[in-house]
Amino acid sequence: MSLTLNQANQIIQAALALSDQKAYRPMAVVVLDDSGHLKAAQRQDGASMFRVDIATGKAWAAVAMGASSRVLTQRAADMPAFFGALATTGQGKFIPQTGAVLIKDGSGAVIGAVGASGGTGDEDEAICMAGVTSAGLQPG
Repeated sequence: MSLTLNQANQIIQAALALSDQKAYRPMAVVVLDDSGHLKAAQRQDGASMFRVDIATGKAWAAVAMGASSRVLTQRAADMPAFFGALATTGQGKFIPQTGAVLIKDGSGAVIGAVGASGGTGDEDEAICMAGVTSAGLQPG
């Protein structure tokens, strides 16, 4: 199964709805496919110019390493030199910071990742997870 545009849009819509409900700061949410290519992105009114880039970097790191950005944040703390090298190798696209989750299909296969930026790492991660779940997929 591959991630569809409809699923990506549903993930973003649900993520931003939760962000609005919780009164988080203006967010950007980005959905990438399993190859790290952009599927869909939205930036709320008032979100800074960096939000899309940061959300993309979080999601790109997650899909590249096959782990949520929360896991990558801890690994980066444990191995800073290695993760610095990954960021360089990824030409600036690799951001191991909490706020992105993998998107898995019903069998558990990774079909993409979603990243958010605008709130705390926990807030970003929570809206990503809600978005994935709303689309009938599994966050990872």
